[in-house]
Amino acid sequence: MDEKKLQWFKTERRGGKTMVLDPLRRRFVALTPEEEVRQKMLYILVEHLHVPAGLVAVEYSVKVNSLDKRCDAVVFDTDGRPLMIVECKAPTVKLTAKTFDQAVRYHAALKPSFLLLFNGSDCRCLKVENGILQPMDHLPDFGEIKGDSSQPPI
Repeated sequence: MDEKKLQWFKTERRGGKTMVLDPLRRRFVALTPEEEVRQKMLYILVEHLHVPAGLVAVEYSVKVNSLDKRCDAVVFDTDGRPLMIVECKAPTVKLTAKTFDQAVRYHAALKPSFLLLFNGSDCRCLKVENGILQPMDHLPDFGEIKGDSSQPPI
C-alpha cells in the first residue's frame, strides 16, 4: 500500500448516516464517536509516528478466555509479531481502571511490548519493562516500537 496516497477523514453521507473512509481497511465505516477517535489515532500512528500502514491491523480478532474479542488496532513487525495494541474509546469514556483492564486482557493474549489507550483527549502509552507494563511519558515512533533505539522518541 502506498502510504502517500492514504486519504484521511474523507466522509460521505449514506442512508442518513455519516460514513468515514478508513484508508487502512479500504472501506467506508459508520462515523461513530469511537470510530472518529480510532481514525485520529490511526492517522497519528501512520503520519506522525511513521508506522507502516501495511503493519497495522484494524479491528483485530483476539481470543480472551475463549471469547472472541477485537482490538481496535494492532501494530505488527514484518514477521507478523504483535508490537503494540491500540485501544480507543469514545471521547465521553474516561480512561479508567475498567478501560485498562480490558486492554490488559488483550495484551495478555497477544503479548506485545506496548499498549496504547486513547479517547481523543487523554492518551496513555505503556511499555513492558521486566514483565511489567510501565507508563511512558511520550508516544513512541515506529523505530522505538520495533526496538530500534537509534531513533529519538516523539
